[in-house]
Amino acid sequence: QVQLVESGGGLVQPGGSLTLSCAASGSIVSTYAMGWYRQARGKQRELVANSTRGGSTNYADSVKGRFTISRDNAANTMYLQMNSLKPEDTAVYYCNADLRTGLLTFRNYWGQGTQVTVSS
Repeated sequence: QVQLVESGGGLVQPGGSLTLSCAASGSIVSTYAMGWYRQARGKQRELVANSTRGGSTNYADSVKGRFTISRDNAANTMYLQMNSLKPEDTAVYYCNADLRTGLLTFRNYWGQGTQVTVSS
């Protein structure tokens, strides 16, 4: 069964750093676009950053210069390095990926989410 599993969330003080990881497991032929989304309580889910297989990246204005998305295609893994965290970064962070699981089988997957809380 194909799944995305996030890890690395937690409680951090304002100005601190966290690194999130997303590992895709199962019968995966290759990964394509991958991204991080977040949903704060009472708000809609929003894009944080995404990356193409070739390494092109895109960031939400609110995280530019503070967050860095990266990926290891060979390991089907994606990361989000978060620096200078602010209380408004508090949210559940979700991993999203377009995966090829067969010769002609492509599908979009979501992880279960990991909580990031920025508070003193």
